[in-house]
Amino acid sequence: MAIWNWERSDPGTTPPDRTTDDADLRLRALVRRDQLEAVRRSVLRAIPVNMLLGLASALVAFHSGNGRVGAVWYAASTAVNLVRFCLCRAACPGLALRTDMPLGMAAAASHSVDVHLRACTVVAFLSGLVWAFQPLLCEGYTSAQSLFYLSVTCGITAGAVTHGTAYARIPLSFILLPLMSVALCLLLTGEFDRCCLAACVVLYLLALSRTALEGEAGFREASRLKNDATALARSRAEAHASANALVDEMRRRATHDDLTGLLNRAGFIQQAEDRLRSGTACLLLLDLDGFKSVNDVYGHKTGDRVLVEVANRVRATLPPAGLAGRLGGDEFAVLYDPSATGIPYTTLATGLIAAVAQPFDSFDAGRLGVSIGVHAETESSLMDMLSFADEALYASKAAGRNSFRLFDTGLRDRLEMRRDLERDLSQALMEGALEVWFQPIYALDARTLVGLEALVRWQHPRLGWIAPPDLIAAAAMAGVTESLLRFILDQVCRMMQILRVQGLGTVRVAMNVSPREMAQIPVDEIVIGRLDALDLPPAMLEIEITEETALDVGAVQGKLQALSRAGIRVALDDFGIGYSSLSSLRQLRADRIKIDRSFVTGLGTCDDKRGLVLAVLGLGRLLGLEVVAEGVESAEDLHMLQAMGCPFLQGYHLGRPMPVQALEGTLFAARTKAA
Repeated sequence: MAIWNWERSDPGTTPPDRTTDDADLRLRALVRRDQLEAVRRSVLRAIPVNMLLGLASALVAFHSGNGRVGAVWYAASTAVNLVRFCLCRAACPGLALRTDMPLGMAAAASHSVDVHLRACTVVAFLSGLVWAFQPLLCEGYTSAQSLFYLSVTCGITAGAVTHGTAYARIPLSFILLPLMSVALCLLLTGEFDRCCLAACVVLYLLALSRTALEGEAGFREASRLKNDATALARSRAEAHASANALVDEMRRRATHDDLTGLLNRAGFIQQAEDRLRSGTACLLLLDLDGFKSVNDVYGHKTGDRVLVEVANRVRATLPPAGLAGRLGGDEFAVLYDPSATGIPYTTLATGLIAAVAQPFDSFDAGRLGVSIGVHAETESSLMDMLSFADEALYASKAAGRNSFRLFDTGLRDRLEMRRDLERDLSQALMEGALEVWFQPIYALDARTLVGLEALVRWQHPRLGWIAPPDLIAAAAMAGVTESLLRFILDQVCRMMQILRVQGLGTVRVAMNVSPREMAQIPVDEIVIGRLDALDLPPAMLEIEITEETALDVGAVQGKLQALSRAGIRVALDDFGIGYSSLSSLRQLRADRIKIDRSFVTGLGTCDDKRGLVLAVLGLGRLLGLEVVAEGVESAEDLHMLQAMGCPFLQGYHLGRPMPVQALEGTLFAARTKAA
C-alpha cells in the first residue's frame, strides 16, 4: 500500500522488506507523524521572521528607487507565507496516529501525514522561488545594496536549515533556488572576486544541504527511540494490566463457582470467617430434594440449568449484606446477620423453600424441593457451624422435602454421640470390644431351628449399648466399614464351624449387609474368599440386604449374582416398607423375604396386618421365595402366623439375640430334635 511507502529519497533508509511486521510499519509511520509536527512548529516560528526580512528588503528597495518591484516582490512573498501558515494550521488526521490504532485507521492516518509533508515541501519550494527573484531588487547584486541582500539571503537560508532539521526536503526546497540565484548573478558579473564568492555560495549550499540531511537523520533516530520507548512502556503497561486482570480473574475463579457465579466452598469459607470475626451470623445449609432424578431423567445439561436458576433464586432471596455460596453438587449455603437485617431465620428459610418450589421451565412442577439445616448461634469456628448445620440438614431431609430444621440440643447430643462413636470405633475393633450375637429362626412348628441371624453389638463405656444403625453409620464416617464387615464375617464363620462340629450343618447363618457396604465394598470377593479359606460350605451362609438396596440395583447386581452363583443365599430384609418391586426381587437374586416386624407385631388384633401378611405369603409361594416373619412378640402372634402357614418365624417370643456362650441350650435342643 502506498500509505506505508518509505520514500526512496530519504537519506540513510531503504524500502522496507515485505516481511516487515506491522509493528515496524507503525513505528515508521509514527516517526513521520513526529516529523510533520516538528515541521509545522518550525514553519510557524519561521514565518514571522521571513515576513520581517521580506519587509526590510522591500523597504530598502523602495529607498533605493525600486519601490514598485519591491512591493510586487513582497506581495508575492506574503501570499506564499499565508499559504504556508494556513497549511500548518490545517487539520491533519495523521497527527492522531497511535500504535494501538486498527491497521486500517493507522494506514489512513499515515497517508494524510504523507500528503501534508508533500504539500509543505511544495509550498516551501514556492517560497524559495519568490526569494530567488530578490536579485531584481538590487540589480543582480551589483547595486550598493547588494551586501544587505546577500546578508539577508544567507541569514534566511541558514535559519531555514537550522529550524528545519526534522524533514530535510522542506529547507532544501526553500534554500536551493535563492542560493543558486545568488551564485548565478555573481558569476554573470565576470569579476574574479565575485566568481570566488559565487563558488563560496555553492559550497555554502552544499554545507547547508548536508547539515539538513544529517539533522533529519538525527531527528528520525531520536523519534524512533522515543516512540520505541513509548511503545515499550505502553506494552509493559498493557502487560501489567493484563497480568493484573489475569490475577483478578484467577482470584475470582479461585473463590467463585464457574457454573452459578456464587462463591464456591473456599470463597464462602474465607468470607464467612471474616464475617464471624466482626459480628453475629446465622448459617443455613440447603440441599436440593429430587435433583438426582432431574439429572437422570432430563440430563446433566438440564441439571446445570436448574442449578443456575436455583442460584439466581437464592441470590434474589438473600438478605442485604448476606453471603451465598455453592458448596458443591446441589448443596448451597447462606450466611447472614439476623440482628442487622431484622429477618428471623424462620422467615428466610421459608422464603428459600418457596423460591425453590416455584415451577421450572424444564420439567413438571413439584419434582424439585429443598431441605434446609439451620444453625442460628454464632460459633468461634466456622467449621463447627457447618458441621452443626449439616446435622440439622440431615435431620430435615429425614423428615421429608421442603422443610427446615434448627440445630438444637437434641441434635447436638446426637452429633456428639456420633463423634464419640466415630472416634472410639477403630480402637474398639482392634481391642475386640464389639460382639456378634445370634438370634434363632425357627420353622413353622416354632421348635425346629433352621437359622441364626448375626447381629453386631457394642457396649460403649460411656454411651451404653449402641443401636446397629448408629454403629453402621459411625463405621462409614470413621472409614472402617470394611473392617467392621470382616469382623462380623469372622464371627459368622466361627459360628458356622461350631454348627458343623455339632452336626447342625443344615442351619444357615445370616449376616446383614447395609446398602452402603454393598455399594462401596467388594462384598462378594471378601465373603467368597473367606469361605474358601476356611473350607466352609456357601449354602450355610445367607446375606441379608434391605429394600433400600433396590434403589440402585445396577450398583449391586453384579455382586449379588456372584454371591448367588457361589451358592450363598440372599434374603431381603424389612420387606413391605421400602422400595421393592417384582422385577427387583429377581434382579437382587433374593431367595428369601422377611416380613417387617411392623406388620407382625399385634397381628392378632389388626385385620389390615393380617391381609398384608397373607398377601406376602401368597407372593412368596407364587415366586418360589421363602418367607420369614420377624417380630413375633407374643403367643397370639405366633398362633396366627402358624394358622396362616408362615414357614419361618423369628422374634423375642421365640428367642432373643444372645452371645455365643448363651446359645448352648438352643443348639443342644436343636441337636436333640435332629437326633
